[in-house]
Amino acid sequence: MNEIIEPTENLKAHFLRLYQMALCDDNFSPLELKALYKSAEERGISPKKLDEILLNPINSKIVIPENIEEKIDYLYDLTVMIWADGIVSPNERTSLEKYVLMFGFMEENVLQIVDYLIDSVKEGKSKTDIFNDLKN
Repeated sequence: MNEIIEPTENLKAHFLRLYQMALCDDNFSPLELKALYKSAEERGISPKKLDEILLNPINSKIVIPENIEEKIDYLYDLTVMIWADGIVSPNERTSLEKYVLMFGFMEENVLQIVDYLIDSVKEGKSKTDIFNDLKN
């Protein structure tokens, strides 16, 4: 198991976005909740700390990832959250499009990025696979 760390404001904002994404289809699945806690564990965030983050939210709109690796990392997690229940609802897709735009990608590329992320997660690609695809 990863070492437990104190999350940055950026990471707190990321988990709040994941939680919002899980709620946006009006069907908060146990699989989505499991994906949320798994993502926290992978980053060294304890379940108790994640509960604190979700119960004491910050304004996640003002905390945007700065570098491309972090943006892709966070968008990947959001896409995994969308696909956790095996369904991509229109609300989830629209929310992902908004996050891609909010993270500073050009508007004309948003739909292509969203399609790529959703297809990649459906195919079971890892973050590493996606990073490698983007580098080539």
